[in-house]
Amino acid sequence: MDLTGIHHLTAINADAAQTNRFYTDTLGLRRVKKTVNQDDTSAYHLFFADGAGSPGTDLTFFDWPAPAERRGTRSISRTGLRVTEASLDYWAGRLRDRGVKTGEIATLDGRATLDFEDPEGQRFRLTADEGGESHPWAQSPVPAKHQIRGLGPITISVPELAPTKAVLTRVMNMREARDYPSPDGAGRVHVFEMGDGGPAAELHVAVQPGLPLARQGAGAVHHVAFRTPDIASIHEWARRLREFRVPSSGEVERYYFRSLYFREPGGNLFEIATDGPGFAVDEPFETMGEGLSLPPFLEDRRAGIEAKLKPID
Repeated sequence: MDLTGIHHLTAINADAAQTNRFYTDTLGLRRVKKTVNQDDTSAYHLFFADGAGSPGTDLTFFDWPAPAERRGTRSISRTGLRVTEASLDYWAGRLRDRGVKTGEIATLDGRATLDFEDPEGQRFRLTADEGGESHPWAQSPVPAKHQIRGLGPITISVPELAPTKAVLTRVMNMREARDYPSPDGAGRVHVFEMGDGGPAAELHVAVQPGLPLARQGAGAVHHVAFRTPDIASIHEWARRLREFRVPSSGEVERYYFRSLYFREPGGNLFEIATDGPGFAVDEPFETMGEGLSLPPFLEDRRAGIEAKLKPID
């Protein structure tokens, strides 16, 4: 029983309108779902992905008014986005032209990369990757050949390796592949693979005991989710976590996928999520993400929910 890769990553923003502009206009992603946090309906939950809304391409945001993140260990510290190597020069120019804070194109772990931050300080790394399918969005302001192909790798920071490694390898069936020096100069980064491996199926674990503890806020990552194919497999993962006595949420119906949540020993929140049914389950594929979508159990509260949300379009 193997996870097949990164499913999605959920971050915290304090300005939904700004987030919507940046991820659609600057990064050229498609907004595939505009909904609310199912546990806090006063907050938007925005989903940005490739043109098809494919699993493994999805960046999501909880709109919570909060001070900026305090960076440190026990955090999901860097979000990888995959592009072709030939696109890195294009992205370096595009981001700088829009006043985005960027690094230089560099080689890291044998791959060409470009670091940048979004307007609220979330840390990203464009990583060269030619593998896998690509589903460009026809209406993107970014040319199809340069569009972001999906997520990965994702980097987490922990103060010690052994407890986290035990969960990754013994419980989650990941493989430790290699390690490399952390580019920020603090510790080493250990690479764990899922499924067929490659950037879309890697979790990078930076061991950084000298850093302070992180505090979540705007610009922080809330959790990272890993892919499992279907409901039958999420049943298996729920049983497996119980067998290993790993506390979890149990299965949660998120309508667009089914999930379960747990914390790894380093303090980071993990989710395992099914590939389907996907974002077109409640609206036409051609227009998904344009209007406010609510799962059936919230539909009778639509008027009250909409009245509390600020317009973002």
